[in-house]
Amino acid sequence: MGLQLPRLHVVSEPFQGERLYFQFGVNCMKKLLILGAGAGGTMIATKMRKLLSEREWEITLIDRDPIHHYQPGWLLVPFGVDTPQGCVRPKKDFISRGVNFVIDTINAVDPISRKVECQNGTYTYDWIIIGTGARIAPDEVPGLLDDWGGKIHNFYTPDGAAALYEKLKRFKKGRLVLHICETPIKCPVAPLEFVYMADWYLQKMGVRQNVEIELVTPLTGAFTKPVANNILGALCEQKGIKVTTNWTVDSVEADRAVIASVTGDEIPYDLLVTIPPNLGQEFLIDSEVSDVTGYVDTDKELLRAKKFDNMYIVGDATNVPASKAGSVAHFEVDVIAQNLMSDIEGTDNYYRFDGHTNCFIVTGFEKASLIDFSYAVEPLPGMFPLPGVGPFELLGESHINYWGKLMFKWVYYNLMLKGHELPFEPNMYLAGKDTSLLRNK
Repeated sequence: MGLQLPRLHVVSEPFQGERLYFQFGVNCMKKLLILGAGAGGTMIATKMRKLLSEREWEITLIDRDPIHHYQPGWLLVPFGVDTPQGCVRPKKDFISRGVNFVIDTINAVDPISRKVECQNGTYTYDWIIIGTGARIAPDEVPGLLDDWGGKIHNFYTPDGAAALYEKLKRFKKGRLVLHICETPIKCPVAPLEFVYMADWYLQKMGVRQNVEIELVTPLTGAFTKPVANNILGALCEQKGIKVTTNWTVDSVEADRAVIASVTGDEIPYDLLVTIPPNLGQEFLIDSEVSDVTGYVDTDKELLRAKKFDNMYIVGDATNVPASKAGSVAHFEVDVIAQNLMSDIEGTDNYYRFDGHTNCFIVTGFEKASLIDFSYAVEPLPGMFPLPGVGPFELLGESHINYWGKLMFKWVYYNLMLKGHELPFEPNMYLAGKDTSLLRNK
């Protein structure tokens, strides 16, 4: 299943550009440059290598890090459900034959002259896809780094997740505060998953009765959409997790172990698990390709940069109003491949992305929930059909959802990154969902 993408005809004899190259030493091959070899960049490189003739197109993928990180696993590491070693693999293991993989630091993008400056060289392009993701920026919040690794921890980095695992093993009593500095963030359901899993973990350790758990968010609820917020917020209440909303951080007073809001309110902590500001890459800001937060202004349906016709954006690097989640990058890849091929071939066979997102949410005790939504349709209860495996329950806890969450890592490494087709359409479908909740609104 999935989009049926057009394929270029590969000619049996050298095309004119090759003749020119051999006769005059001029390389006339077209160049597709992809920045970032995370989930989105790796998948789109594999997809485009299948679609574009190797005789006509050179594809180069650039990333500064040779290690591929399975980011959903970092949330599981602090609770011993996964390990740091199990969440990393060499990126070269997932790079398709015929893709030139370069390890280098990107310094600047010049979209006018169509070139990218790296630490060790310059690369020109005809088309470019930016998939450089998001980064945490704890330095954006005054005081957040003052006790980093002491009473203040995060799970958005490998080292942070491993350090938090050690910290939680020794945490026997006090106030555990999970704090979201600002949005957007990578994996918007991760804060909820963390407090649900903390409740589970501390009960297994026999100390839950000695620990207060509080989720502090700048949002108006535990989740951004009404139906899901009611269900997931009620689950927090059942678990004895306090949710403090509309809370905008001003600073962290590490010497007093409190976080302070812009209105002067304070929340004390014994262990602060923070989700720092998430920003795009600095070189995109410096190159004036992105906005001041580092995210590229992107057409939310075509996934093309609004300012540059030969630039597409995949994954967390976009500013589209979809979640910064791996599922979104996966769905975007098919859309970008379709639309880029339409550009190259001069057709108007464009696919329009609807913001499709789905995420498992571990709720504890080997159970999880699942949400599936889009730009226009919020998460709804129901069943998510998946022949041979599912169905998975939507906005309801089940063991099969939990094992689906754990099984997904195998799917990610062995199918998604290697370009195998999965039985999902890029855009969301309503089958199995309780749409009466939409009609009643």
